[in-house]
Parts: sequence; structure tokens; C-alpha cells
Amino acid sequence: MIKAKLSFLDLIAVFVYAFLYAPIAVLILFSFEKSKIAVEWTGFTFNWYLQLFKDQALGLAVFNSLFVATLAVALAAVMGTMAAVGLARLKFAGKSIYRGAVMLPIIIPEIAMAVSALTLFIFLGVHLSLATVIVSHVVFCVSYMVLTVMARLDGINPSLEEAARDLGASPLSAFFKVTLPLLAPGIVAGSLMAFVLSLDDFIITQFNAGVGATTLPLRIYSMVKFGVSPEINALSTLMIVATVSLTVIAEVVRRKGAKQFAEC
Repeated sequence: MIKAKLSFLDLIAVFVYAFLYAPIAVLILFSFEKSKIAVEWTGFTFNWYLQLFKDQALGLAVFNSLFVATLAVALAAVMGTMAAVGLARLKFAGKSIYRGAVMLPIIIPEIAMAVSALTLFIFLGVHLSLATVIVSHVVFCVSYMVLTVMARLDGINPSLEEAARDLGASPLSAFFKVTLPLLAPGIVAGSLMAFVLSLDDFIITQFNAGVGATTLPLRIYSMVKFGVSPEINALSTLMIVATVSLTVIAEVVRRKGAKQFAEC
């Protein structure tokens, strides 16, 4: 009876995983398709990957995406860390309201965030460019940084910082020499996760990018309008590899940090 249940559960698990990952497997497979029309398998080739490196417009889009993600995450890491420390350690009126407000960009639908950011830029008379994309990305990246850093802070004993202050360290020195090193794994993990989200974002970028501010997701969308080709499949495969790698690294860093803290 137990074996029958296990077999049935295994079958359900296989079905679920196949449903989730079969489209990705097909995409990766047809990125090596020899024919320009990727509808049936005719042969194996690496030509589509080689052509990606010859596309100057695509290279510019990759640069824009990396530039936006790097700057947005750098700003969000500083702002998110300060906000997380303040919300976790300070006591003030309306703290729960501030905490909820910080999480709103995650809860609000992305299309609403995109339209609200666009409306604000138009109201202020700001010309749409990479700068407006960066600002709009910082908004949702900060929320993920706050969540990650606060989770890390919850496991840190405040007495460690108090001990440093008792030994003569100033509050600022105690923070940088004691608290910040303990927070580092959470900050790194949150930054990597926010980087992936910024790199892959399409909706907010589409609404707030000006002329010449084409990022990689926007470039892929413009290419898909002419049909799905093996070149697009190859580009999507590289993006999947990059995002999965960053996610795995973020999880490894988070687990190592949690293990080190448990050993303290």
C-alpha cells in the first residue's frame, strides 16, 4: 500500500516537473537547431550562438542591461541595508506602517508600478532614458534588499554590537566592524537576487525606457515580433544560464552565511 502511494506521488512529481521545465528544455534544444525555421529538428549547430556576438545592437542592449542592473542594485543595497537596520533596531511610532510601505513594491502589480513611475516622470518633466529605468528598478530592488537583510538581522544577537561599544567602539565603528560583516552574506544574496530581477525585467523597463535605452529583454521582444528563430532561442538560453547561475550563487552564499552564524 505504501509503495503504491509512493509510486503515485512520484508520478505526480514527474508530471509537475515536466510541465514546468519541458518548455525550457525545448527552447534550449532548438537553440542548437540548424534550420532558420525552428519548428522541427534538422541538425545540430553552434552558429546561432556565434551570430549573437556579431550583433552590435544586441551587444549594446546587453551593456545597457548590465549597467542598469549594476547601478540599481548598488543603490538599492545601500538604501535597503540602511532601511532594514533602522526598521529592525529602532523603535518609533508607526514602525509597522513604514515596514508595510517598504514591501508595497513587491505586492503591487508590476504593471501598476510601471504606469505610476511613468506618470511621475511625465509630471516632473523628466526625459525618459536609462536614468529613469535605473530609478524605477531601484524601487523594487530596495524591497528585496530590505527583506533579505532584515531576515539576516533577525538572527544576529544585538549584544554583539553592544559588547563592541562597551569595549570603547563608537556606534558607527561597532556597526562597520561587527554588524556589517555579519550582514554581508545577506547583503550579497539579496544583491544577486535583485540583480537577476533587474536584468530580466521587461514591463517596468518597457514603460520607462526612452529612445536608445534598449535593454536585453526589450531587444528580445523586438526580435520576437519577426518570429521565433534559433538565434532568439540561443539568446534566451544564455539568459537562463546566467540567471540560474546567479540564483544558485545567491542561495549558496545565504546558506554559508546561515551556517557560519549557527556556528558562532
